Amino acid sequence: MASYFENIPRITYKGADSKDPFSFKYYNPDRVIMGKSMREHLPFAMAWWHNLGAAGTDMFGRDTADKSFGEVKNTMAHAKTKVDVGFDFMQKLGIEYFCWHDVDLVPEADDIKETNRRLDEISDYILEKMNQTGIKCLWGTANMFSNPRFMNGAGSTNSADVYCFAAAQIKKALDITVKLGGKGYVFWGGREGYETLLNTDMKFEQENIARLMKMAVEYGRSIGFTGDFYIEPKPKEPMKHQYDFDAATAIGFLRQYGLDKDFKMNIEANHATLAGHTFQHDLRVSAINGMLGSIDANQGDYLLGWDTDEFPYSVYETTMCMYEVLKAGGLTGGFNFDAKNRRPSYTVEDMFHGFILGMDTFALGLIKAAEIIEDGRLDEFIANRYASFNDGIGKKIVSGETSLKELADYAENMGAPALPSSGHQEYLQSILNSILFK
Repeated sequence: MASYFENIPRITYKGADSKDPFSFKYYNPDRVIMGKSMREHLPFAMAWWHNLGAAGTDMFGRDTADKSFGEVKNTMAHAKTKVDVGFDFMQKLGIEYFCWHDVDLVPEADDIKETNRRLDEISDYILEKMNQTGIKCLWGTANMFSNPRFMNGAGSTNSADVYCFAAAQIKKALDITVKLGGKGYVFWGGREGYETLLNTDMKFEQENIARLMKMAVEYGRSIGFTGDFYIEPKPKEPMKHQYDFDAATAIGFLRQYGLDKDFKMNIEANHATLAGHTFQHDLRVSAINGMLGSIDANQGDYLLGWDTDEFPYSVYETTMCMYEVLKAGGLTGGFNFDAKNRRPSYTVEDMFHGFILGMDTFALGLIKAAEIIEDGRLDEFIANRYASFNDGIGKKIVSGETSLKELADYAENMGAPALPSSGHQEYLQSILNSILFK
Protein backbone atom coordinates (compact mmCIF):
# COMPACT_ATOMS: atom_id res chain seq x y z
CA MET A 1 0.00 0.00 0.00
CA ALA A 2 1.06 3.61 -0.45
CA SER A 3 2.50 5.26 2.63
CA TYR A 4 -0.21 6.69 4.86
CA PHE A 5 2.42 9.25 5.89
CA GLU A 6 3.62 10.17 2.40
CA ASN A 7 3.77 13.87 3.32
CA ILE A 8 5.91 13.21 6.40
CA PRO A 9 9.68 12.96 5.84
CA ARG A 10 11.90 10.43 7.58
CA ILE A 11 12.76 11.94 10.95
CA THR A 12 16.51 12.47 11.39
CA TYR A 13 18.79 14.19 13.87
CA LYS A 14 19.52 17.82 12.96
CA GLY A 15 20.73 19.24 16.27
CA ALA A 16 19.46 21.54 18.98
CA ASP A 17 19.45 24.60 16.71
CA SER A 18 17.14 23.01 14.15
CA LYS A 19 13.81 24.71 13.59
CA ASP A 20 12.54 21.82 11.47
CA PRO A 21 9.50 20.40 13.33
CA PHE A 22 10.15 17.00 11.74
CA SER A 23 13.64 16.52 13.13
CA PHE A 24 15.30 15.33 16.31
CA LYS A 25 17.07 18.02 18.29
CA TYR A 26 18.75 15.72 20.84
CA TYR A 27 18.11 12.11 19.82
CA ASN A 28 21.12 11.12 17.75
CA PRO A 29 20.97 7.29 17.66
CA ASP A 30 24.67 6.95 16.84
CA ARG A 31 25.99 9.28 19.53
CA VAL A 32 28.02 7.35 22.11
CA ILE A 33 27.41 8.12 25.77
CA MET A 34 29.21 6.24 28.54
CA GLY A 35 30.35 3.55 26.13
CA LYS A 36 27.03 2.86 24.37
CA SER A 37 25.11 4.51 21.56
CA MET A 38 21.88 6.35 22.25
CA ARG A 39 20.14 3.64 20.25
CA GLU A 40 21.41 1.03 22.74
CA HIS A 41 20.62 3.13 25.81
CA LEU A 42 17.13 4.00 24.57
CA PRO A 43 15.35 1.05 22.94
CA PHE A 44 12.15 2.95 22.15
CA ALA A 45 8.86 1.18 21.48
CA MET A 46 5.51 2.20 20.00
CA ALA A 47 2.41 1.35 22.03
CA TRP A 48 -0.05 -0.19 19.56
CA TRP A 49 -3.12 0.80 21.60
CA HIS A 50 -2.44 4.51 21.89
CA ASN A 51 -0.70 5.32 18.64
CA LEU A 52 -2.91 3.24 16.36
CA GLY A 53 -6.07 3.26 18.45
CA ALA A 54 -6.51 6.22 20.79
CA ALA A 55 -8.57 8.81 18.94
CA GLY A 56 -9.20 11.48 21.57
CA THR A 57 -12.30 10.02 23.18
CA ASP A 58 -12.79 11.01 26.80
CA MET A 59 -15.57 10.75 29.38
CA PHE A 60 -17.30 13.77 27.86
CA GLY A 61 -16.78 13.50 24.11
CA ARG A 62 -16.23 11.24 21.13
CA ASP A 63 -13.21 10.87 18.83
CA THR A 64 -11.41 13.90 17.48
CA ALA A 65 -8.71 12.01 15.54
CA ASP A 66 -9.38 9.64 12.65
CA LYS A 67 -7.68 6.31 13.41
CA SER A 68 -9.69 4.38 10.82
CA PHE A 69 -6.83 4.88 8.34
CA GLY A 70 -9.36 4.64 5.53
CA GLU A 71 -10.92 1.35 6.65
CA VAL A 72 -14.07 0.34 8.50
CA LYS A 73 -13.13 -0.09 12.16
CA ASN A 74 -13.41 -3.40 14.00
CA THR A 75 -12.69 -5.44 10.91
CA MET A 76 -9.71 -7.58 9.96
CA ALA A 77 -9.10 -5.23 7.02
CA HIS A 78 -8.70 -2.41 9.54
CA ALA A 79 -6.44 -4.58 11.72
CA LYS A 80 -4.11 -5.26 8.76
CA THR A 81 -4.11 -1.62 7.73
CA LYS A 82 -3.04 -0.72 11.27
CA VAL A 83 -0.09 -3.07 10.84
CA ASP A 84 0.90 -1.32 7.61
CA VAL A 85 0.48 2.13 9.17
CA GLY A 86 2.26 1.16 12.37
CA PHE A 87 5.34 -0.24 10.67
CA ASP A 88 5.48 2.72 8.30
CA PHE A 89 5.28 5.04 11.31
CA MET A 90 8.06 3.24 13.18
CA GLN A 91 10.33 3.25 10.15
CA LYS A 92 9.85 7.00 9.67
CA LEU A 93 11.00 7.58 13.27
CA GLY A 94 13.65 4.87 13.50
CA ILE A 95 11.75 3.12 16.31
CA GLU A 96 12.87 -0.49 16.60
CA TYR A 97 10.22 -2.02 18.93
CA PHE A 98 6.48 -2.17 19.51
CA CYS A 99 4.18 -3.35 22.35
CA TRP A 100 0.62 -4.66 22.17
CA HIS A 101 -2.45 -6.07 23.91
CA ASP A 102 -4.30 -8.94 22.22
CA VAL A 103 -7.45 -6.93 21.46
CA ASP A 104 -5.38 -4.02 20.12
CA LEU A 105 -4.29 -6.26 17.27
CA VAL A 106 -7.70 -7.63 16.24
CA PRO A 107 -11.35 -6.97 17.03
CA GLU A 108 -12.54 -9.34 19.74
CA ALA A 109 -15.11 -11.87 18.58
CA ASP A 110 -17.94 -13.36 20.64
CA ASP A 111 -16.20 -16.74 20.45
CA ILE A 112 -12.64 -16.88 21.80
CA LYS A 113 -11.77 -19.51 19.20
CA GLU A 114 -12.54 -16.96 16.49
CA THR A 115 -10.55 -14.27 18.32
CA ASN A 116 -7.59 -16.67 18.46
CA ARG A 117 -7.92 -17.44 14.76
CA ARG A 118 -7.80 -13.70 14.06
CA LEU A 119 -4.73 -13.37 16.29
CA ASP A 120 -3.01 -16.13 14.34
CA GLU A 121 -3.82 -14.37 11.08
CA ILE A 122 -2.66 -10.92 12.18
CA SER A 123 0.47 -12.21 13.89
CA ASP A 124 1.46 -13.96 10.64
CA TYR A 125 1.11 -10.60 8.90
CA ILE A 126 3.04 -8.78 11.64
CA LEU A 127 5.82 -11.37 11.44
CA GLU A 128 6.15 -10.72 7.71
CA LYS A 129 6.56 -6.99 8.43
CA MET A 130 9.09 -7.69 11.17
CA ASN A 131 11.19 -9.81 8.83
CA GLN A 132 11.04 -7.12 6.14
CA THR A 133 11.95 -4.20 8.42
CA GLY A 134 13.98 -5.61 11.33
CA ILE A 135 11.52 -4.05 13.81
CA LYS A 136 11.04 -6.22 16.90
CA CYS A 137 8.45 -6.95 19.58
CA LEU A 138 9.36 -5.57 23.00
CA TRP A 139 6.49 -7.18 24.92
CA GLY A 140 2.95 -8.38 24.68
CA THR A 141 0.05 -8.67 27.09
CA ALA A 142 -3.63 -9.55 27.30
CA ASN A 143 -6.35 -6.96 27.83
CA MET A 144 -8.23 -8.31 30.83
CA PHE A 145 -9.90 -5.11 31.94
CA SER A 146 -12.01 -3.64 29.11
CA ASN A 147 -14.61 -6.36 28.60
CA PRO A 148 -17.50 -6.29 31.12
CA ARG A 149 -16.66 -9.86 32.16
CA PHE A 150 -13.60 -8.45 33.93
CA MET A 151 -15.56 -6.01 36.09
CA ASN A 152 -14.04 -7.67 39.18
CA GLY A 153 -10.67 -8.32 37.63
CA ALA A 154 -9.17 -11.38 35.96
CA GLY A 155 -7.13 -13.19 38.58
CA SER A 156 -9.10 -11.42 41.32
CA THR A 157 -12.54 -12.26 39.86
CA ASN A 158 -15.20 -14.02 41.92
CA SER A 159 -16.17 -16.13 38.87
CA ALA A 160 -14.29 -19.34 38.09
CA ASP A 161 -15.56 -19.16 34.50
CA VAL A 162 -14.12 -15.66 34.03
CA TYR A 163 -10.86 -16.85 35.63
CA CYS A 164 -10.65 -19.63 33.02
CA PHE A 165 -11.36 -17.14 30.22
CA ALA A 166 -8.51 -14.94 31.52
CA ALA A 167 -6.22 -17.98 31.50
CA ALA A 168 -7.17 -18.66 27.88
CA GLN A 169 -6.34 -15.07 26.90
CA ILE A 170 -2.98 -15.22 28.68
CA LYS A 171 -2.12 -18.52 27.00
CA LYS A 172 -2.80 -17.13 23.55
CA ALA A 173 -1.02 -13.85 24.27
CA LEU A 174 2.04 -15.83 25.39
CA ASP A 175 1.84 -17.92 22.22
CA ILE A 176 1.86 -14.76 20.11
CA THR A 177 4.62 -13.16 22.21
CA VAL A 178 6.85 -16.17 21.61
CA LYS A 179 5.90 -16.28 17.92
CA LEU A 180 6.94 -12.62 17.54
CA GLY A 181 10.12 -13.03 19.60
CA GLY A 182 8.97 -10.70 22.37
CA LYS A 183 11.50 -9.85 25.07
CA GLY A 184 8.87 -9.67 27.81
CA TYR A 185 5.30 -10.35 28.86
CA VAL A 186 3.41 -7.84 31.03
CA PHE A 187 0.72 -8.22 33.67
CA TRP A 188 -1.03 -4.90 34.11
CA GLY A 189 -3.70 -5.59 36.70
CA GLY A 190 -6.10 -2.95 35.48
CA ARG A 191 -8.93 -4.33 37.61
CA GLU A 192 -7.00 -6.60 39.96
CA GLY A 193 -8.31 -4.99 43.11
CA TYR A 194 -11.55 -4.09 44.87
CA GLU A 195 -14.04 -1.33 45.57
CA THR A 196 -15.05 -2.27 49.12
CA LEU A 197 -13.95 -4.87 51.67
CA LEU A 198 -17.61 -5.45 52.54
CA ASN A 199 -17.79 -7.96 49.67
CA THR A 200 -14.11 -8.90 49.24
CA ASP A 201 -11.89 -11.77 50.43
CA MET A 202 -8.57 -10.02 49.85
CA LYS A 203 -6.39 -12.99 50.82
CA PHE A 204 -8.25 -15.34 48.47
CA GLU A 205 -8.08 -12.88 45.58
CA GLN A 206 -4.35 -12.30 45.94
CA GLU A 207 -3.71 -16.04 46.17
CA ASN A 208 -5.73 -16.57 42.98
CA ILE A 209 -3.77 -13.86 41.17
CA ALA A 210 -0.53 -15.59 42.21
CA ARG A 211 -1.87 -18.95 41.00
CA LEU A 212 -2.66 -17.45 37.59
CA MET A 213 0.81 -15.90 37.33
CA LYS A 214 2.50 -19.17 38.31
CA MET A 215 0.57 -21.04 35.64
CA ALA A 216 1.55 -18.36 33.11
CA VAL A 217 5.24 -18.75 34.00
CA GLU A 218 5.04 -22.55 33.77
CA TYR A 219 3.32 -22.40 30.40
CA GLY A 220 5.57 -19.66 29.03
CA ARG A 221 8.73 -21.56 29.92
CA SER A 222 7.27 -24.77 28.45
CA ILE A 223 6.87 -23.12 25.01
CA GLY A 224 10.31 -21.53 24.98
CA PHE A 225 9.67 -18.07 26.41
CA THR A 226 13.01 -17.03 27.96
CA GLY A 227 12.27 -13.36 28.60
CA ASP A 228 11.10 -11.57 31.73
CA PHE A 229 7.56 -11.44 33.02
CA TYR A 230 6.65 -7.96 34.25
CA ILE A 231 4.24 -6.46 36.72
CA GLU A 232 3.24 -2.88 35.92
CA PRO A 233 2.27 -1.23 39.23
CA LYS A 234 -0.65 1.18 39.42
CA PRO A 235 -2.35 2.34 42.62
CA LYS A 236 -5.89 3.10 41.45
CA GLU A 237 -8.07 3.68 38.39
CA PRO A 238 -10.09 1.86 37.31
CA MET A 239 -10.39 0.07 40.68
CA LYS A 240 -10.31 2.12 43.86
CA HIS A 241 -7.81 -0.20 45.56
CA GLN A 242 -5.45 -2.09 43.26
CA TYR A 243 -3.22 -4.86 44.55
CA ASP A 244 -0.13 -3.73 42.60
CA PHE A 245 -0.18 -0.28 44.22
CA ASP A 246 3.47 0.60 43.62
CA ALA A 247 6.85 -1.05 43.01
CA ALA A 248 7.42 -1.92 46.67
CA THR A 249 3.97 -3.50 47.02
CA ALA A 250 4.35 -5.49 43.80
CA ILE A 251 7.84 -6.71 44.77
CA GLY A 252 6.53 -7.81 48.17
CA PHE A 253 3.72 -9.72 46.46
CA LEU A 254 6.14 -11.47 44.09
CA ARG A 255 8.40 -12.54 46.93
CA GLN A 256 5.51 -13.71 49.09
CA TYR A 257 4.34 -16.09 46.38
CA GLY A 258 7.74 -17.18 45.04
CA LEU A 259 7.45 -15.36 41.71
CA ASP A 260 10.44 -13.04 42.11
CA LYS A 261 12.85 -15.16 40.05
CA ASP A 262 10.75 -14.77 36.89
CA PHE A 263 9.27 -11.29 37.28
CA LYS A 264 10.62 -7.75 37.11
CA MET A 265 8.91 -4.36 37.16
CA ASN A 266 7.57 -2.43 34.18
CA ILE A 267 7.51 1.04 35.73
CA GLU A 268 5.26 3.72 34.30
CA ALA A 269 6.01 7.33 35.17
CA ASN A 270 2.34 8.34 35.42
CA HIS A 271 1.49 5.38 37.66
CA ALA A 272 4.31 6.21 40.07
CA THR A 273 3.05 9.76 40.54
CA LEU A 274 -0.53 8.51 41.04
CA ALA A 275 0.85 6.42 43.92
CA GLY A 276 2.22 9.59 45.51
CA HIS A 277 5.81 8.89 44.52
CA THR A 278 8.21 10.36 42.01
CA PHE A 279 9.04 8.38 38.89
CA GLN A 280 12.60 8.18 40.23
CA HIS A 281 11.39 6.62 43.48
CA ASP A 282 9.74 3.58 41.91
CA LEU A 283 12.73 3.14 39.59
CA ARG A 284 15.12 3.18 42.56
CA VAL A 285 12.97 0.73 44.57
CA SER A 286 12.94 -1.63 41.59
CA ALA A 287 16.66 -1.28 40.94
CA ILE A 288 17.86 -1.90 44.50
CA ASN A 289 15.72 -5.04 44.56
CA GLY A 290 17.18 -6.29 41.27
CA MET A 291 13.82 -5.95 39.53
CA LEU A 292 14.14 -2.95 37.20
CA GLY A 293 13.05 -4.42 33.89
CA SER A 294 11.23 -2.05 31.53
CA ILE A 295 9.69 1.41 31.44
CA ASP A 296 6.45 2.92 30.13
CA ALA A 297 7.68 6.34 29.07
CA ASN A 298 5.07 8.99 29.69
CA GLN A 299 4.13 11.55 32.31
CA GLY A 300 1.02 12.72 34.10
CA ASP A 301 -0.41 16.08 34.97
CA TYR A 302 0.20 16.98 38.62
CA LEU A 303 -3.01 19.03 38.63
CA LEU A 304 -5.11 15.99 37.70
CA GLY A 305 -5.71 12.85 39.71
CA TRP A 306 -5.96 10.33 36.90
CA ASP A 307 -3.83 8.60 34.31
CA THR A 308 -3.36 11.19 31.54
CA ASP A 309 -0.61 9.32 29.62
CA GLU A 310 1.03 12.43 28.20
CA PHE A 311 4.12 12.38 26.05
CA PRO A 312 7.07 13.18 28.34
CA TYR A 313 8.32 16.74 28.09
CA SER A 314 9.90 17.33 31.51
CA VAL A 315 13.67 17.06 31.10
CA TYR A 316 14.01 17.04 34.88
CA GLU A 317 11.92 13.86 35.08
CA THR A 318 13.70 12.10 32.23
CA THR A 319 17.10 13.09 33.61
CA MET A 320 16.28 11.55 36.97
CA CYS A 321 14.90 8.49 35.18
CA MET A 322 18.03 8.00 33.10
CA TYR A 323 20.20 8.61 36.15
CA GLU A 324 18.54 5.57 37.76
CA VAL A 325 18.75 3.50 34.57
CA LEU A 326 22.45 4.26 34.07
CA LYS A 327 23.21 3.54 37.72
CA ALA A 328 21.37 0.22 37.42
CA GLY A 329 23.36 -0.79 34.34
CA GLY A 330 20.47 -0.43 31.89
CA LEU A 331 17.20 -2.27 31.30
CA THR A 332 16.37 -5.80 30.23
CA GLY A 333 13.37 -4.29 28.44
CA GLY A 334 12.98 -0.89 26.84
CA PHE A 335 11.12 2.42 26.78
CA ASN A 336 7.54 1.99 25.61
CA PHE A 337 5.72 5.22 24.77
CA ASP A 338 2.49 4.43 26.59
CA ALA A 339 1.48 7.95 25.64
CA LYS A 340 -1.19 9.59 23.54
CA ASN A 341 -1.72 12.97 21.94
CA ARG A 342 -3.92 15.44 23.76
CA ARG A 343 -7.52 15.52 22.54
CA PRO A 344 -7.12 18.81 20.58
CA SER A 345 -3.95 17.42 18.89
CA TYR A 346 -5.71 15.27 16.31
CA THR A 347 -3.71 15.47 13.06
CA VAL A 348 -1.29 12.99 11.49
CA GLU A 349 1.46 15.52 12.09
CA ASP A 350 0.61 15.53 15.79
CA MET A 351 1.27 11.79 15.96
CA PHE A 352 4.86 12.48 14.91
CA HIS A 353 5.26 15.58 17.05
CA GLY A 354 4.36 13.51 20.14
CA PHE A 355 7.04 10.90 19.49
CA ILE A 356 9.66 13.47 18.48
CA LEU A 357 8.96 15.28 21.76
CA GLY A 358 9.19 12.09 23.81
CA MET A 359 12.30 10.73 22.12
CA ASP A 360 14.11 14.06 22.33
CA THR A 361 13.13 14.53 25.98
CA PHE A 362 14.56 11.14 26.93
CA ALA A 363 17.65 11.71 24.81
CA LEU A 364 18.34 15.00 26.57
CA GLY A 365 17.66 13.30 29.90
CA LEU A 366 20.26 10.65 29.00
CA ILE A 367 22.82 13.32 28.09
CA LYS A 368 22.27 15.19 31.35
CA ALA A 369 22.18 12.04 33.51
CA ALA A 370 25.55 11.01 32.11
CA GLU A 371 26.92 14.48 32.87
CA ILE A 372 25.70 14.21 36.49
CA ILE A 373 27.44 10.86 36.91
CA GLU A 374 30.62 12.04 35.21
CA ASP A 375 30.60 15.23 37.31
CA GLY A 376 30.78 13.01 40.39
CA ARG A 377 29.76 15.53 43.04
CA LEU A 378 26.49 13.80 43.93
CA ASP A 379 28.14 10.41 44.32
CA GLU A 380 30.95 11.94 46.37
CA PHE A 381 28.51 13.72 48.64
CA ILE A 382 26.44 10.58 49.27
CA ALA A 383 29.54 8.53 50.02
CA ASN A 384 30.75 11.15 52.53
CA ARG A 385 27.30 11.45 54.12
CA TYR A 386 27.51 7.85 55.34
CA ALA A 387 31.23 7.92 56.15
CA SER A 388 30.59 7.26 59.85
CA PHE A 389 29.81 3.66 58.88
CA ASN A 390 33.24 3.15 57.31
CA ASP A 391 35.18 2.56 60.51
CA GLY A 392 34.83 2.13 64.26
CA ILE A 393 31.42 1.25 65.62
CA GLY A 394 29.78 2.11 62.28
CA LYS A 395 31.89 -0.47 60.47
CA LYS A 396 30.95 -3.10 63.06
CA ILE A 397 27.25 -2.34 62.48
CA VAL A 398 27.55 -2.83 58.73
CA SER A 399 29.58 -6.01 59.02
CA GLY A 400 27.19 -7.52 61.58
CA GLU A 401 29.93 -7.86 64.19
CA THR A 402 28.11 -6.16 67.02
CA SER A 403 25.06 -6.59 69.25
CA LEU A 404 22.28 -4.47 70.64
CA LYS A 405 23.98 -4.53 74.07
CA GLU A 406 27.31 -3.35 72.66
CA LEU A 407 25.59 -0.50 70.83
CA ALA A 408 23.71 0.47 73.99
CA ASP A 409 26.95 0.45 76.02
CA TYR A 410 28.62 2.57 73.33
CA ALA A 411 25.77 5.11 73.47
CA GLU A 412 25.91 5.31 77.27
CA ASN A 413 29.64 6.04 77.23
CA MET A 414 29.28 8.53 74.36
CA GLY A 415 26.75 10.89 75.90
CA ALA A 416 24.53 12.93 73.58
CA PRO A 417 25.49 12.43 69.91
CA ALA A 418 26.17 15.38 67.66
CA LEU A 419 23.61 16.18 64.98
CA PRO A 420 24.03 14.18 61.76
CA SER A 421 25.89 15.99 58.98
CA SER A 422 23.77 18.36 56.91
CA GLY A 423 21.90 16.99 53.92
CA HIS A 424 22.74 20.17 51.98
CA GLN A 425 19.68 19.57 49.79
CA GLU A 426 19.55 23.07 48.36
CA TYR A 427 23.24 22.93 47.41
CA LEU A 428 22.74 19.60 45.63
CA GLN A 429 19.71 20.95 43.79
CA SER A 430 21.83 23.87 42.62
CA ILE A 431 24.39 21.40 41.27
CA LEU A 432 21.63 19.65 39.39
CA ASN A 433 20.41 22.93 37.88
CA SER A 434 23.93 23.93 36.90
CA ILE A 435 24.27 20.70 34.93
CA LEU A 436 20.77 20.74 33.46
CA PHE A 437 20.98 24.28 32.16
CA LYS A 438 24.58 24.75 31.08
